Amino acid sequence: MPKKSRYIEILEAASRIVQTKGVFSLTLDAVAKEAGVSKGGLLYHFPSKEALVTAMVEHVIDDYVENIKQRAEADTGEKGKWTRAIVMETYEQTFSNLDINAGFLVALAMDPKLLGPIQKAYEDWQEKIEADGIDPVNATILRLAVDGLWLSELLGLKYIDEDLQQRIYQRLLSQTEDGADSNNG
Repeated sequence: MPKKSRYIEILEAASRIVQTKGVFSLTLDAVAKEAGVSKGGLLYHFPSKEALVTAMVEHVIDDYVENIKQRAEADTGEKGKWTRAIVMETYEQTFSNLDINAGFLVALAMDPKLLGPIQKAYEDWQEKIEADGIDPVNATILRLAVDGLWLSELLGLKYIDEDLQQRIYQRLLSQTEDGADSNNG
C-alpha cells in the first residue's frame, strides 16, 4: 500500500476533528495538531480554512463520483445501471466512510456554496437515472430513498438495525433490475 501524502493526511485529520468534536471545532490550529504538522506546513497545502473545506469536499466527491461511474460502467445490465450504481455506492458510503459526512457537514455550516461540486454531480446523476431504462419516477424515488438513509445516519435520526438496513438495501437494488415493474404503485 503506498504511503499517504501529507495532503491526504491533513484532510483525514480535518475529517476526524469534525467527526469526533463537531463542525465548529474545525480550526486550522486543531487540524495542524491532529495531523502532526506545523501550522506553516498546513498553510503550505491549505492557505485558509475555506481552502481546506473546499479540498475536503472535492476529495470526497471525486472518489464518490468515480466510484459510481466505475460501478455503472462495469454493470452488465441493460437497464438501471446508473440507479443501481448510485444506490450501491451511497449505501456503502453511508456505513463505511465518515469522511463524506464530515466534508459535507462543514461545508454546509461554513458556506453552502462550497457544496457546488456535489450539487453538480447530483444534477448529472439525475439526468442519467432518468434515461436509465427504468421508470424515471421510480429511479428518482430510489435515489431519494438511499439519500434518506444516508441523511438519517448522518444526523443520527434513526436506529435501524443492521438486518433491516440490509433488507432495505436489497429491496432498493431489486427495484433497479431489468425485470422490475416500472408501473407499480
